[in-house]
Amino acid sequence: MEKNLEKQSKRSFKIVVFGPESTGKTTLAKQLSAHYNASYVPEYARIYAEAKHKKGEKLTAKDVMPIAEGQLQLEKVAAQNRLLICDTDILETITYARIYYPEYDLKNLEKYVSKNTADFYFLTYIDVPWKADGIRDLPNERERAFSEFQATLKIYNQPHILLMGNPTNRLNQAITAIDKLLANH
Repeated sequence: MEKNLEKQSKRSFKIVVFGPESTGKTTLAKQLSAHYNASYVPEYARIYAEAKHKKGEKLTAKDVMPIAEGQLQLEKVAAQNRLLICDTDILETITYARIYYPEYDLKNLEKYVSKNTADFYFLTYIDVPWKADGIRDLPNERERAFSEFQATLKIYNQPHILLMGNPTNRLNQAITAIDKLLANH
């Protein structure tokens, strides 16, 4: 298990689109990946949750570690390009574990944070409409969830900017930031 949580090769500059459910993360991550011809890493938690949902099962605290391992494995496989765009990462898994399973002991995940965080984060705000999809389930807790995500970036001292506004505005802000980051990298 621990081998699966080791960091992917440092060949890639890793950007993570980070935030609560239904804030445009997947759309933005895919747009950025296409714009830069970068490797795209999907949100493993969604893949995992959809598979359980199809079997009529719900996520539990026992699913936290498999989700973290799955996310990091996807990142490891995709880390062949100069730029890696991730639709979430280990910090997202930690944040959701804090929200859904406050009793969960995060020590098993936290020891891998320093080896697996991104070079930069885009924190997506809750100013876009929430959309039900059968997996999402926090429509009335968006402010609390956003606060948890914001706190995570502060707790782990991660470089980030907040993206707000319509999808075009967010994309333009992100491209401007990435261009600056790559110019200095």
